[in-house]
Amino acid sequence: MTIRRHTVTLYGKKECCLCDEAMDVLQKVRATVPFDIEKIDISSKQELLEEFGLKIPVIFIDGVQAFKYRVNEGKLRSMLMVE
Repeated sequence: MTIRRHTVTLYGKKECCLCDEAMDVLQKVRATVPFDIEKIDISSKQELLEEFGLKIPVIFIDGVQAFKYRVNEGKLRSMLMVE
């Protein structure tokens, strides 16, 4: 079985404790399931700030929203193990 390498994108901003917690979970899972992490600071673009505002962090897997606010480690792991 070949596992596809996914891209996980975290939309958040600096000084966001939930964003930091989400990143910790992503890095923990990445230690055993390889994937690319992309972190985007929503405060750098007005349209992202308007779209996500206080609804962060928002995590996408390959462009599809998977989590908001908190990342479930087990669910993330199973989503990334799909071929």
